[in-house]
Amino acid sequence: MTGSDRPEPHDEPHRPDHSGRPDPTDGTAPRIPLPRSSVEDTGQSLPAPPPAPAPLVLEHRVLKSLLGAWALAACSAEEATAVEEHLGDCGPCAEEALRLRDAVGLLHPEESLDLDPGLRTRVLESCLGRRPPRIPVPEWAVPYDAETARLDALLQDIGDAEWHAPVRLRWFDDDGPVSRKTTVAGVISHLLAVDGMVGLALGLDDPLGPDVRVPQDPAHRTEAYWRASHFPPTRAVRAPWREQTHELIRTVSFTAGGTSRASGSGSGSGGGSGRLPVPYGTVAAPDGSGRQRTIELPLRDSMVDRAFECWIHAGDIADAVDYPYAPPAPRHLHRMIDLAARLLPGTLAERRRSGLAAPARRLVSAGAPGRSLRLEIEGLGGGEWLIPLDSPAATGSREHEVAHVALDGVEFCRLAAGHVSPEEAAAGQDGDREAIRDVLFATASLSRM
Repeated sequence: MTGSDRPEPHDEPHRPDHSGRPDPTDGTAPRIPLPRSSVEDTGQSLPAPPPAPAPLVLEHRVLKSLLGAWALAACSAEEATAVEEHLGDCGPCAEEALRLRDAVGLLHPEESLDLDPGLRTRVLESCLGRRPPRIPVPEWAVPYDAETARLDALLQDIGDAEWHAPVRLRWFDDDGPVSRKTTVAGVISHLLAVDGMVGLALGLDDPLGPDVRVPQDPAHRTEAYWRASHFPPTRAVRAPWREQTHELIRTVSFTAGGTSRASGSGSGSGGGSGRLPVPYGTVAAPDGSGRQRTIELPLRDSMVDRAFECWIHAGDIADAVDYPYAPPAPRHLHRMIDLAARLLPGTLAERRRSGLAAPARRLVSAGAPGRSLRLEIEGLGGGEWLIPLDSPAATGSREHEVAHVALDGVEFCRLAAGHVSPEEAAAGQDGDREAIRDVLFATASLSRM
């Protein structure tokens, strides 16, 4: 190959094409058309733009009738131009247009698409104020009714895949946190199984079925329900859970024995089924005999307990699906805090018998004032409670106050649910550090699966 025949370094050597397609080097037409030349490159003049449409000429009465449509941005472009030119010349129409634009702004306020969590409560109160129900829901069951309705509204909004989103159930056992992994559907199964303990006390059917024999405590019932499911729980569990919540509310309303909305506060009086004991499992008897003692709550407290757990687990679900979830109404939150505060003296005594709390310093007779811790709950639903430290039968007394703890209401509930460690929960402490530690750990010990 001579120098004139040798290809240049960046030239591709020509190879014959046997595909039958035309070769651009043999004088035939190119396979891909060349780009067209621009009009600017040819030196020719650009085409004239289309003539602008003639402005609309409308009578004053027609322009005035278009002001409402203009304020709503419902006019055509030509009509809007005609109206805006007219507004520059007509003062009365300009004032009317300004008023209409302000009115349109009131029709479209910028609000969140999420409903106010208190809307349901306000609507029900308004309805009941106009016509009280013939069979009212007992006041101590209203928090459960509200929290189950809020959770059901959340479940209605989530998709099928989100029912299998991972959720970790958390609680506090003795001196440390405990957790159990499940799904959104598994949490609803847990609520169904534990709410069934209240249903059994009221004579309702057991959601576990008549043939399941397990200890009547929340953990064993939940595990039994999960084991009995042939497949992992799905959104199908929502229907039996919601039906059971409705049945519980109907039953306590019909069997409340005359207890009305005006009676039966957290620790006050009230007859009928509000005193019915609901078993929550067994613990070792305090006399060291090895016998088991049944843990029971009266129905009025049990319904508040179930409302509390429904709210806590609804928050767990909302976190799993990245959904905002507000705390309960203040008066419902107050009932939950009050129940936890009333359970603290007995829990302190149980921990003391197990060696998990400091021994009593000064025993007093039942009903007598003893050493006390003042529990101050801040925020909506809060208040003050005096917790007897040395005996659950003693009464709290300001004269015998040895310590003071201040906590936010929601933070206290998260501590009682085992979602916050005792070391991180206290917002303010003063007084006997040992008493403060024992009360905070006893609060966390109220939690369970």
